[in-house]
Amino acid sequence: MIKLSLDLAALILLCILFYLWLSTMLYKKSFLKKHREYKETEKKYNLLLSINARLDRDNHELGKKLEETVALYDLTRNICKYLDEERVFLNFKEELSRYIEVSDCRFVKTNEDLTPYKEYALIELDIDKVLIGYLVARLNNKHDNEKFHILGQQFLLGIKRAILYQRVQELAITDSLSGVFSRRYYLERFKEEIGRSQKFNYSFSCLMIDIDHFKNYNDHYGHLVGDAILRELSKTIKENIRQIDLIGRYGGEEFSIILTETDKEQAKFAAERIRHSVESKYIRVYDEDLQVTVSIGISSFPSDGKSMELLIDNADSALYYAKQSGRNKVSAFGERN
Repeated sequence: MIKLSLDLAALILLCILFYLWLSTMLYKKSFLKKHREYKETEKKYNLLLSINARLDRDNHELGKKLEETVALYDLTRNICKYLDEERVFLNFKEELSRYIEVSDCRFVKTNEDLTPYKEYALIELDIDKVLIGYLVARLNNKHDNEKFHILGQQFLLGIKRAILYQRVQELAITDSLSGVFSRRYYLERFKEEIGRSQKFNYSFSCLMIDIDHFKNYNDHYGHLVGDAILRELSKTIKENIRQIDLIGRYGGEEFSIILTETDKEQAKFAAERIRHSVESKYIRVYDEDLQVTVSIGISSFPSDGKSMELLIDNADSALYYAKQSGRNKVSAFGERN
């Protein structure tokens, strides 16, 4: 009986010990599992912290780049406010100092000597692969060289816009063949000159110039030779008038000139100078030496008319008389010499 009780007690003890061992093992297993889960969670947390830190850095860099981009946009916008080359450069020079330190900055044209700028940072500027000049700057900090090149591209955008605008304007107001004012633009300036002369009580004279026997040159030599004659004639006329005078291509072989603040006697003298210069000049075209002459009619404001239409008609009338009188002559409206 006693032995049975001891065996039972031993069995109970063994059960208790087994329970305790099993509980310990289960706890340990659970602990290890929780520990692994914790480590995994901690690892993921640290990874997320790392990603978040990287994102913060990227956001900061993107913020800086955005600010720089906005700044460059502002620079380009400020530069592109102007359509004059010189004004574009002066504005760029002012804006440049906001971004980098420079002791000197210049826009050097292609015909200028680059020797004085050996120590300068230099950017070649071209439009459609045609070199238009150089942007040079003496940088106070060599590390600004890359930024200077970036900013220089913004200057190129502005200067390209100004140059292209100027070309468009020239095409709009200039006759492509002769290089003088187009008829439309010339007549606009004619009206302006009438208004100015009326306001200040000035006189001016209108010249109508026509090439004698021009059709014969076209028929005999061809239109390419005729075009060359027109180019040379316009060149000769411009060489014999002042910068303040206006010249336009009025018709096929007919040119018109406004001699500002010039009375009829002075206009006759200027017209004779043009006529003589044309007559004495040989035009070399395709192995041909050609000599042309012109007839010129003159009208003056206000004595021969106060409107553009009347002044042109009267100058045309005088031109017709010069041609009827034998060509290569100057005739003033109201005079029959």
